[in-house]
Amino acid sequence: MTKAFTLKERPELEPDYERLADLGWPRFMRQRDELGCGRYWSSLFTEFADYQFALCNTLDRVVAVAHTVPFAWDGADETLPESIAAIVKNAADARHAGAPVTALSALAVLVDPAQRGQGLSRLALTVMAQMAQRHGLGAFVAPVRPTLKAAYPLAPIERYAAWTDGDGLPFDPWMRTHAKLGARIVRVMPRSMVIAGSVAQWEEWTGMRFPDPGPYAVPGALQPVVIDPERETGRYEDPNVWMRHA
Repeated sequence: MTKAFTLKERPELEPDYERLADLGWPRFMRQRDELGCGRYWSSLFTEFADYQFALCNTLDRVVAVAHTVPFAWDGADETLPESIAAIVKNAADARHAGAPVTALSALAVLVDPAQRGQGLSRLALTVMAQMAQRHGLGAFVAPVRPTLKAAYPLAPIERYAAWTDGDGLPFDPWMRTHAKLGARIVRVMPRSMVIAGSVAQWEEWTGMRFPDPGPYAVPGALQPVVIDPERETGRYEDPNVWMRHA
């Protein structure tokens, strides 16, 4: 039976969060976010350890980890934060000011690649909903990074988010998992993170060559990476889709 343990309960599991992040994210997504996510991310493992959790199998091996954070929100769809950095900053500011928090935001679910296809992502969302209730938070929202969007990098995120399957559910499997648990699409987050670097860095991160200026489809990127050889820079804006759980 799979069990969930918060990082506060099992601090010795912290290396597994890093292990699954390395396995689950494209290398370029592990670089510095220009919007400042890295400035606040470390607080998840200290101030917000009771909001991070690992799923362990019957052998007590970590098969998935999840990141969440409580934040202050007035409940209006249009006032949801515009980036991952803004979500965590909101949470940190509220804690430092002693201000009340009203909602739980998912940040990431990372499943061990060898354990995929077993419903662990769905289980993680269920644990998040329970966590929101346990902490007395009135809302549970998620900036969803669509898992299949990388196969359609030229489609604008606004159009992609509106695609549906034959049953009227979201076309994207990760968005569809949220929807089956009662979540609805609120709006898109065009720039949840911004990764910029030199052309040489992008070639190192992706294993590709970028001889000409312009947009490039990069494995793992949800939309093209824009390369400017004259300035010797590359820039990528990672889009998410806000979904609000019932």
